[in-house]
Parts: sequence; C-alpha cells; structure tokens
Amino acid sequence: MRIRFPHRGFLVDLDGTVYRGDALLPGARTAIVALRAAGRRVSFLSNKPIERRQAYAEKLSRLGIPTAPEEVVNSSYVLARHLAGVAPGARCFVIGEAPLVEELRAAGLTPVDGPTVDYVVVAFDRTFDYRKLDVALQAVRRHGARLIGTNADRTCPVDGGEVPDAAGMIAAVEAVTGRRVDPVVGKPSPIMLAVALDRLGLPPAACAVVGDRLETDVAMGKAAGLTTILVLTGVTRPGAPEIADWQPDHVIGSLAELVAEAGPDGAAATGPARPVASAPATRDGP
Repeated sequence: MRIRFPHRGFLVDLDGTVYRGDALLPGARTAIVALRAAGRRVSFLSNKPIERRQAYAEKLSRLGIPTAPEEVVNSSYVLARHLAGVAPGARCFVIGEAPLVEELRAAGLTPVDGPTVDYVVVAFDRTFDYRKLDVALQAVRRHGARLIGTNADRTCPVDGGEVPDAAGMIAAVEAVTGRRVDPVVGKPSPIMLAVALDRLGLPPAACAVVGDRLETDVAMGKAAGLTTILVLTGVTRPGAPEIADWQPDHVIGSLAELVAEAGPDGAAATGPARPVASAPATRDGP
C-alpha cells in the first residue's frame, strides 16, 4: 500500500478527521495503519480539553487504532505544560471540567475554587454558569489574575451536528472583564505546534498537518511551513467558499485518500488528492 504524500511526520486531528463521536470515519484505520507500516511518524492532535491524553489513547485503541498516551497532544496537556513552565505552582481558577483540573494538578499547578488566583483558565466547559463567570470577573478585577485559554473553537462536532465549544466561554469572560484571553494554547497556536513537533522529533518542513478545520488545522500548518491537508469529513463541507480563501495545499474526501489502495475496512481511495484550484502555489501529491 503506497502513501501518497512524502512527509516523514503527520499531525492528525481527531474529531471530524479520525472519528466522529464513537465511530471511526471512512478510511481512518487503514490510513493510520499504512502510515505506521511505512515508517511515518504520527501524532494525534485535539483541541478538546474535556479528557486527558490517556482517555483519547484508550478511545483510539478501542476503535482499532492502538495508541499510547504519548502519541496524543491535546489542549489541556499543552496548557498545563505551558503554564507550569512560565508560572510554576500558580493558583488557577478553572472554567473547565474535571479532566482539565486533574491535568493542571499533575503539572504541579494549584486549582482553587475562588477568585484569589494568579490565572483564570478558560476552556470548553459544559457546566459553565453565572457563578463561574462572576468568579472570573472578581479574579481579574480584584486580584489581577491573568487569562489563559485552551482553545478558541466555536463549535465541537458530535453525532448529529455540533455543540458550542470554548469560544463561547472565552467571549463571555472577555466581555465582562474587558481583557483578552491570551494566550490561547490550542490550534492554531505555535505553542501547541511546538509540543506536537517535539513529539515527532521532526522539523516543520518534514511534516504535514491533516484536519477538518480551516481556522485551526490549516491555519496552524500554514503559519509554520507544514504541508496542509484538509479533509472533508468534519465541519468543512465540500464546496465551502472558505476553502479557496484559506488555500490548503491539498483537499481530500477522507483519510482514505492518504493511501493509494483500499484497505481491509473497505474504505477506498478514489483518485489523487485534490489541490485547491485557486491556489497559485498548490503542490501536487506524490
């Protein structure tokens, strides 16, 4: 089975690219197995901070793609690692869910349930409410807390559609505090990319980023000189006018098109990867 792209490393998004909900998307297992068999290095990326890396690795393994936690880079891990580096032991009020709190504690940080903190951490939080918003306001206004976020995704793909993501929480906190949440460490941030490339042990020019979101996956790759491969199994739909605006290097229907032949799961790669017609510097696949 031939890999259509020459890159030594692949940074592969999860939601909308490898799986949706609890089901693999067409060709995902075949493509990942083929990449690994060909000696290519693969790391999985997720902006979702509602689970730790171990949970994402277990999910991939359960779905037929054996994965170690070290092969997953998600926004909660990146935020905890970054914050522990710039402010060791910092006290944090967390707008987020239990796995994020656990990640912060594991990094030696100190989550507290009140406004006397150094940082307010803002993330995708399905328990977000008025009290959390008020604590964030008091932390900033009365105690000079700084704001940091996991990701700025507007929505998260789920079975049957999409649900609000961290952008809603970030917008609310910014509106009441009058301050920007900065940095936001998830895609397209160079903070997340640096961690992912470190895991691959490769320079940007040797890698491709594969994902379904133009404003995160494609934007991150373009800013750092990675080849960008947009898949149409997630939030970006075929024919979307934004594709020409962002000009990813390649557009493919699914991960099946990373390889040259159909795999044992029955997913077929039907023709070469499609460059963006309006992009003057489009690269052809191998």
